[in-house]
Amino acid sequence: TCMASRQLSAHTLAALALMFNALVWGLSWWPFRQLQGMGLHPLWATSLIYAFAVVCVLALRPQAWRAFAAHPQLLWLTLASGLTNVCFNWAVSVGDVVRVVLLFYLMPAWSVLFAWGLLDEKPTGAALARLVLALGGVLVVLKTPGADWPVPASLPDWLGLMGGAAFALNNVMLRKLKSTPSESRMLAMFTGGALLAAAVAWVGAQQAVVPLPAGFAAWWPLALGLAVLFLLSNMALQFGAARLHAHTTALIMLSEVVFASVSAVWLDASQLELRTVLGGALIIGAAVWAAASD
Repeated sequence: TCMASRQLSAHTLAALALMFNALVWGLSWWPFRQLQGMGLHPLWATSLIYAFAVVCVLALRPQAWRAFAAHPQLLWLTLASGLTNVCFNWAVSVGDVVRVVLLFYLMPAWSVLFAWGLLDEKPTGAALARLVLALGGVLVVLKTPGADWPVPASLPDWLGLMGGAAFALNNVMLRKLKSTPSESRMLAMFTGGALLAAAVAWVGAQQAVVPLPAGFAAWWPLALGLAVLFLLSNMALQFGAARLHAHTTALIMLSEVVFASVSAVWLDASQLELRTVLGGALIIGAAVWAAASD
């Protein structure tokens, strides 16, 4: 009985850790928008936040970088993680939060395709059915009055879709590289967020699209606080995912959609239209189906 109680307590802590991770990501749109209002573009904010995380990882695990020589495929994880953060953080800062999060959570559908190509996991009939269901949801979300064919109509739409695809690639690469040291995988992901966001921001700055931050007195406390939260949320994800079944982890992580949607509607950053609700139901239904089948 005592052992069962301890196991239940460990599972409860793991679930709470995953909920914390989902909460941080689900509410992250608000501080990114606040930072943008202070003159710090979300791309520069992302780069600074993950640079801080890289410094912390190297301070605690200075040997983490050595695995890159033995496992060059970690560079693909770096790219996938960087693209995920660039797309998601930028999209929720400038677009309709609920719409962006729903397009991002097409991720399980992309995972079917990436796992087929990179892990040689041939999709089952059920997996293909989930793919069709999720894509149908995306078409409903994107279909606007007067549009002959539902295609992404804005930069946030494209970023949401690309971010979800990059996140799927990120997760597949994590599975492919599961034998590498965990600190090296974490370093690869944080480095990707820091370098790719800085690169895209720098290119944008050359076109006068993403201006360089002029000063830091106004925004550095919020940026530092957000960096600490992202670091803690990643640690919580590592803790929770290692102690719960994959399908349980995936289901709990879907709470990010709830946190993002409720906060965005409450703070007038999003409007729930009927097509968004219907399309979102199809996308989330596909994600829940995928999690329950894992």
